[in-house]
Amino acid sequence: MVERIPRPDGLRLLLTPNRSMTWHGNVRIWLCLFAISVVITTGFSLAGAWVIVPFAGLELIALAFGIYLTSRDCQRREVLTINDTDIHIEKGMKQKQAEWTLPRRYARLRLDAPAHPFTPAKLSLTHRDTDVPLGQFLNIDDTAILVDFLESRGVVVERKEPDPQIGLWF
Repeated sequence: MVERIPRPDGLRLLLTPNRSMTWHGNVRIWLCLFAISVVITTGFSLAGAWVIVPFAGLELIALAFGIYLTSRDCQRREVLTINDTDIHIEKGMKQKQAEWTLPRRYARLRLDAPAHPFTPAKLSLTHRDTDVPLGQFLNIDDTAILVDFLESRGVVVERKEPDPQIGLWF
């Protein structure tokens, strides 16, 4: 998701993955599945198939671990601050973990077009030997919004077409 935040000295963009549900919503879903699993496991256990109990527990642990990893990964953020002279990029989850400052005049947005029409383009801001991947979690529409916005702010876009693929699976 691309969110514009106006500032007195420029503009700030907040890039975040699309989240369909909050952490509390995910926990509620898991609790509902836990309750259903307990009912089914109890029924099979009373019928004499007690072997199902450890497998149901392992399934619920694996599901909880998957929900946790997905929710944690959706907390990534990238903040682009664009002013008259610089483009400042900050990345992190709950706090800033990395940052770069590129001169706006010489920075380039490299757009690697996808080989398949259902995948988004890969973006990166470059200047000399600095190459910062940008918005790797954005979908196709959000990627297009970000490219259009940066292009309207004067950032030069270098488009690279995918290499032709020769083989059985096109």
